[in-house]
Amino acid sequence: MLYQLHENQRSVKHSIARFAQSASRAYANPLSPLAQLPFAKNLSASYGLMHRLGKDYKKPSFKLEAMDVDGHSVLIHEVVDIARPFCDLLSFKRLSDDIATLKKIGDQPVVLLVAPLSGHYATLLRDTVKTLLQDHKVFITDWKNASLVPVAEGEFHLDDYVNYVQDFIRHLQRVHGNCHVVSVCQPTVPVLAAIALMASRGEQQPLSMTMMGGPIDARESPTSVNEFATGKSFEWFENNVIYTVPANHPGAGRRVYPGFLQHTGFIAMNPQSHTQHHVDYFNDLLKDDAVAAETHRKFYDEYNAVLDMDAAFYLDTIKVVFQDYNLALGTWDVKDSTGVPERVRPQDITQTPVLSVEGELDDIAGIGQTSAVHTLCSGLSASQHQHLEIPGAGHYGIFSGHRWHEVTYPALKTFIAAHHTR
Repeated sequence: MLYQLHENQRSVKHSIARFAQSASRAYANPLSPLAQLPFAKNLSASYGLMHRLGKDYKKPSFKLEAMDVDGHSVLIHEVVDIARPFCDLLSFKRLSDDIATLKKIGDQPVVLLVAPLSGHYATLLRDTVKTLLQDHKVFITDWKNASLVPVAEGEFHLDDYVNYVQDFIRHLQRVHGNCHVVSVCQPTVPVLAAIALMASRGEQQPLSMTMMGGPIDARESPTSVNEFATGKSFEWFENNVIYTVPANHPGAGRRVYPGFLQHTGFIAMNPQSHTQHHVDYFNDLLKDDAVAAETHRKFYDEYNAVLDMDAAFYLDTIKVVFQDYNLALGTWDVKDSTGVPERVRPQDITQTPVLSVEGELDDIAGIGQTSAVHTLCSGLSASQHQHLEIPGAGHYGIFSGHRWHEVTYPALKTFIAAHHTR
């Protein structure tokens, strides 16, 4: 019922937003008679803000088209390497007509960047991808909106996430010899499980793994996210935040945790900050500060674009990661693609060095939650462990923005280079 009410409200808001967009342009167009009114700029800014607050936010694109390598232009071509019902493995092919440049980028390390499935699209890591592409061949998991996946495809569980990651690693090993795995936020848990299971079976292991800002042991330095997950019973989540996709979507009938609920939660974490950002946007429009206004639009085009998660995956994550701490306690059994359960044993990892990255001010994954990976991976030697804590960095700052460029990425690049051969 709530999902259908949201759809009805969205339809009304969409109509109002389109009207507001037209009105804003009319009051701002110097050729329009309305623009000559003394209060035209205020009205244009007001309608512009109304449009932003009411519009639909679709899945963004990466928009990575070209880059410079040693003074040579390199084109970037986005390709789907593997298509699965709930996720595509995307690669960013780099093309150049300079032979030396082609050889240089062809010899660079392969990186599997595992994006979070926690409400936003993989494009949230656009800055991460853009930076990595300077020195690496980059592949990324592009998780799909569950409301677009037909019910006939079945449910998607946390175990399926683990199996997807293993399949993607095997694919890159088969095609490129091996790869380095970088996980950001939520996927640190299933990525560690995937690599541990491969190690336990005696499979080829990735050359390195990097865990950035994730809840590997959510008992450490609990944040508001952790407190919310533990403050309610599992049955409460099952009965209060899971809804059925309405008939006007390809995934009609699928049980999901809706993206609009997740978005509400994001906003509720810092309501005053978001309110101020919108006030600043209004003032930027009044001042004709096109650069600041465009910066606001780019951020919220990404931030407001959310996806639905399959109910099975969401509920598994609540229970396994945030309530039962199965990975940290060594009690997690994951079903493989044939349905056979296997115990996750990070201590069996002996060949994949690990780098953990935490932000000093991270309000989503507190200090100690990610670095717990080092205790779990007891089979690695001391030289195979590395930890980086970034002063002044919040959650997004560890993989985007100036701290990512100045602190995280140089350390990550060095770590990958140091373990590129085995």
